[in-house]
Amino acid sequence: MNLETILLSFRSVAAPVLACTLALLAGCAQLPDGEEALGPAGPLVFPGPPDEPRFVYERTFFSSADVENDSKDEAFRRLVTGAQRTGQFLTKPYAVAAHRGRIFVSDSAERNVKVFDVPQGKFFTIGENEPGQLVKPLGLDVDKAGRLYVADATQKMIFIYDRDGKFLRKIGGKELFDRISSVTVDPSGRQIYVVDIGGVQSENHRVRVFETATGRHVMDIGKRGTGPGEFNLPRDMAIGAEGRLYVVDGGNFRVQIFNADGTYRDSFGAVGRQLGNFARPKEIATDPQGNVYVADAAFGNFQIFSPDGDLLMFIGSRSERGGPAEYILPSGIAVDDDGRIYFVDQWFSKVDVFRPYALAEDQGFLVKRTQSAAR
Repeated sequence: MNLETILLSFRSVAAPVLACTLALLAGCAQLPDGEEALGPAGPLVFPGPPDEPRFVYERTFFSSADVENDSKDEAFRRLVTGAQRTGQFLTKPYAVAAHRGRIFVSDSAERNVKVFDVPQGKFFTIGENEPGQLVKPLGLDVDKAGRLYVADATQKMIFIYDRDGKFLRKIGGKELFDRISSVTVDPSGRQIYVVDIGGVQSENHRVRVFETATGRHVMDIGKRGTGPGEFNLPRDMAIGAEGRLYVVDGGNFRVQIFNADGTYRDSFGAVGRQLGNFARPKEIATDPQGNVYVADAAFGNFQIFSPDGDLLMFIGSRSERGGPAEYILPSGIAVDDDGRIYFVDQWFSKVDVFRPYALAEDQGFLVKRTQSAAR
């Protein structure tokens, strides 16, 4: 039984017992206190003073109510009755992807992808009906056109939808994968990279590459092992600067870097409790500058590295409160074209959003349109 299954099965455990359990499961992995700082009346920024801030906490998505437009009548009714606003909540979110203000979140318990469209103020789901019905959606990605790619672990297929959720096609099958965890698409949408995590009894720890349009198998990257270019339980992959491929090599506690043609280039990270180390690395993302973001479920944070693997900073800390930048079981991470960071926590069923400090709150894609602008 893995860490996620244990934690999500025991949500009713008392706080002191939970804290001890987490410490044991994480191998006593600890990091210094987070770099965040909350001023008397100011925003939550990272890193905190006296360092120059680079990111600011912006908002959290819990349910459809966090994005849908509220009618005046409904707002007034809640005002006079004291009722709380309700909506469709995230249950067991895993991965996140973003395209021009539209946020896609896989929910493995609800067997769908939940979509938060901030500019249009609407919410909808994808993958609940045939064709294109999902069973256990995990990893997600989007291409430049906004097409959505979903890795279904149970069906061992990659499902492809247009930006509005219309099913287009699927690639894969049980004969091609042992245990898929994520999918990555190149910006043009021509090739997809599927991480086959393998397993204890499998030798197929690898990244499989396919043509998107035809489903033709192009090549494999890696094999089971501990050497350069070899994997032990790979988890996720992202495409960075110069077409570099960054693969989370979970069982080897590192990130491996490959050239666009799949040849090995370098790696960074090692098992440990200090900054720059990994304890339970999960998903990975890159930003427009090529920097690399790695989620770590044991540390309760994500670390940011340069394209060559030099540690820049981290955001987040382990906490039972579940406030901004506080996590117990983080998993998915994505960075949009504006540089906004989207970070999933399965335990608290939320997606936290962090904005580059230099980007104004009313700039970029994650801004609700006014009625006049929407016409």
